[in-house]
Amino acid sequence: MRIDLVTLFPEMFAGVFGTSIIKRAAERGTLDIHYTNFRDYATDKHRHVDDTPCGGGAGMVLKPEPLYAAVRDIWAQTPSLAERRCTIIFDPAGEVFTQKMAKELAAYEQIVLICGHYEGFDARVYDLADRRISVGDFVLTGGEIPAMLVVDATARMLPGVLGDDTSAPTDSFFDVLLGYPQYTRPRKFEGKPVPEVLLSGNHAEIARWRREQSLLATMRHRPELLPMAKLTCEDLMFLAKQENKVL
Repeated sequence: MRIDLVTLFPEMFAGVFGTSIIKRAAERGTLDIHYTNFRDYATDKHRHVDDTPCGGGAGMVLKPEPLYAAVRDIWAQTPSLAERRCTIIFDPAGEVFTQKMAKELAAYEQIVLICGHYEGFDARVYDLADRRISVGDFVLTGGEIPAMLVVDATARMLPGVLGDDTSAPTDSFFDVLLGYPQYTRPRKFEGKPVPEVLLSGNHAEIARWRREQSLLATMRHRPELLPMAKLTCEDLMFLAKQENKVL
C-alpha cells in the first residue's frame, strides 16, 4: 500500500513511523510511505500557506491553492492507482474512525491523508477528499496525530505487516467486541494465577474461554457494542446467563 501524507510538518512522523511495526513494514515494501510538504507548493515570495479568515475572527486559515496543487501532484504521480485510491481529510464533522473503517481503508492501494493546521482549511479544500474522518470529540493542534492513528490501525490490517497474521483478529474491536485478557509467565504473580484453562492444552476450551471473556468484557465496559457484533446462539446464551447473575 502507498501512503501519502500531505503535511506542513513531515518531521513529526519520524519517531512513530521510524520504529517498530510500521518501520519493518516499510523496509519490507508492504508500506510505501511518502511525505509532501504543501508549503513547497506556495507561489508567493514568502511561501504563505495561510491567510486571515474572511469575515474576521481569530487565527489563520489554510489557503486552498497550495493544498490543491500538492494533492493534484500526488494524483498525477500515481495515475495507475486512481481506481484504488482514497483521499482523506481530517474534520470534526467527519465519520468517527473505527476498526471497521481501518479494514475498509486496508482494501485500497493508496491512501492520501491531508493534515490541517492552524484554524483549519478553507472550506473549498474539502472537495479534494473522498472521506472526512474524525478521531474523536476533542481538538488537536493539527492532523498529523490523527494521520498516525489511521496509518497505524490500517497497516495492521494488511497481510504481512504483523509478524503473525493471526494477531490482528484477536485485537479489540476487530470483530466489534473487546479483546480477551492475556497472560504470560510466571504462572502466579503476587498471588494471582494464570487461569488454569490457558494451561490445559485443550485448544477448544481455550477458544471458548477467550470468546466468553471477550463477550464479558464488552458487556461490562462497552455494552453499546454488542448489538453491532455478530453473535452466535452460544454467545447469546452466555450473555443471558451473565445478565441473570447480575439480576
